[in-house]
Amino acid sequence: MSGVLISVVVFNIVMALVVSLVFVPVLVWMERRVAGFIQDRLGPNRCHIGGVRLGGLVQSFADMLKLVFKEDFRPGAVKEKMIFTLSPVIVFVTAYLSFMVIPFADDLRIDGKTYMMQALPIDFGLLWILAFAGLGVYGLMLGGWASNNKYSLLGGIRAAAQVISYEAVMGLSLISMLIVYGSIHLGDMVRFQGQLIWGFIPAWGIIIQPVAGILFIITAFAETNRAPFDIAEGESEIVGGFHTEYSAMRFGLFFVGEYIAMGAASALIVTLFFGGYQIPWLNTTVLKDHIEMIFIAIIIILPITSYIFARWIKKNNVWLEEGDVRNKETRWLIIGLIGINVLVVLPLVVFLLFGIGENGTNISVVLLQVMTFIIKLLMMNFFFIWVRWTLVRFRYDQLQNLAWKVLLPIAIINVFLTGIFVVVLGV
Repeated sequence: MSGVLISVVVFNIVMALVVSLVFVPVLVWMERRVAGFIQDRLGPNRCHIGGVRLGGLVQSFADMLKLVFKEDFRPGAVKEKMIFTLSPVIVFVTAYLSFMVIPFADDLRIDGKTYMMQALPIDFGLLWILAFAGLGVYGLMLGGWASNNKYSLLGGIRAAAQVISYEAVMGLSLISMLIVYGSIHLGDMVRFQGQLIWGFIPAWGIIIQPVAGILFIITAFAETNRAPFDIAEGESEIVGGFHTEYSAMRFGLFFVGEYIAMGAASALIVTLFFGGYQIPWLNTTVLKDHIEMIFIAIIIILPITSYIFARWIKKNNVWLEEGDVRNKETRWLIIGLIGINVLVVLPLVVFLLFGIGENGTNISVVLLQVMTFIIKLLMMNFFFIWVRWTLVRFRYDQLQNLAWKVLLPIAIINVFLTGIFVVVLGV
């Protein structure tokens, strides 16, 4: 195995770990801060390490550390102890494995060889994701049943009914996208979205198939048990649902698995409907042809943005208590911003002066596309969180009526219309 192949494989695996596991504390922090903003309060912002709070992000790491060291209590009423233990693992693993086929960037070409920029280099990516999305509900069902608790059992039954209902709609919405893209390979779908309609409109899935996009986003909320589709763990009715009897890291795996599943759903939505790693009007070919201009733009924009952000930090990050160690955070954050600028700008200046060659250009384009994908992923996660703290939970009958009486007929009609449109136009 060549050194380049090993490097690409390691990079892809690390990226899968970053956007799934490492992002969980960030998503928890984002959830709490958005909830605080909507409810007119601050949210977590005081926990710190040496005065550095990172806007409250340190609180997420503190809470995760607390879960690791809490007592792992298993109720005596539990009969199937192995299933009780494995249930949160199933939820966690299936959610994480969904990230393995998400393309973070276009294929990387080095020395004439092409490398896929996804952790698992296979072509049937969409089928892989659908398979594990369907398996994830088994963790909820088994956990609810193995707990030997009526509230937990009700939560597991609700989760099963919800997933069965909304997976039908999700599958039909994907069929219309497969008709348009003509491939099940996620990389091919993203490359398709790098084109332009009429020369100026990005050919993103949400523009070509807005109905399928809306249907898929709604069903993604249901598949991940996010509000307003969180009846499987409705606190006001069934205590905590399927995870009522879980504590410590067993509960932690359910908790982390939910956020990983939300991230995986967001990544798939971005990949299918929002251009994936594609920068609007700047597909891979355009980026390679104008890489010097991109470098110059970064060299100009990054310091200006960092300066504005530093001014904002200095204005708002002041603690009234005299001698409070947290008042030192501004200085450390500004030093960090300066370090980031140096690490990014100096290499770009060197590249502009001495050139980077074809391999360097290809690597630079991949890194730009990875950053684009991460930004889109965070924006979609933010949308998931905003909806949770905006809409109230559906009743069970409302949830089922929405799936079978509203969304399913629309999805079926959309498939027929898409097929007729493609056949008539011959595209």
